[in-house]
Amino acid sequence: MAPMSILKVPSEAEATGMTAEIYDADTRSMGYVPSHTKAMSLNPEAYQIWESLTQAISSSLGLRRYELVTLAAAQAIGSSHCRLAHGKKTLTIIDQEQLQAIARNYRDAGLPPEDVAMMDYAVKLSTDAAGMSDDDSQRLRDAGFSDREIADITLAAAARNYFSRALLALNVELDVPPGVSPELQEALLSPLPTAGE
Repeated sequence: MAPMSILKVPSEAEATGMTAEIYDADTRSMGYVPSHTKAMSLNPEAYQIWESLTQAISSSLGLRRYELVTLAAAQAIGSSHCRLAHGKKTLTIIDQEQLQAIARNYRDAGLPPEDVAMMDYAVKLSTDAAGMSDDDSQRLRDAGFSDREIADITLAAAARNYFSRALLALNVELDVPPGVSPELQEALLSPLPTAGE
């Protein structure tokens, strides 16, 4: 694996205070401390606020929709870190075969039209936010989403842009979470298909 960024991060044995608490939470929930946690925990106060923010968004939007938006935004950004980490999380709610199809091309994975509309919105936010207009929100409303849900979809995609882009900018080492099969890994790391593919 490529070396981590030039940032010096504390190891699990060196972590103290709030950073140690963050590391311990990951060890309990995932069995290890990913490189992205170590890098972003250089400011542990900001990391904990990030965790609270994503919890508030996902509990409002619902875990399935939150993870689908996250996967679409991360793919559009080109964030392998977030695709792999959230692919692993999504396995708890979507089976591997369906997740692989979604990862390769969510538009052709048998998802309901409202899920595709939501993921298209996340992709556009992640690639052309300045080009968005009320027409984009209207497409979500036409798909049956409430104003609160439209706001939550927007927040989920925008939050993913914050975290994914920080990891990319800091050249954080890529971890493959345990339990992600080679087939799922390949699907999760596939590029975003162009329209019509």
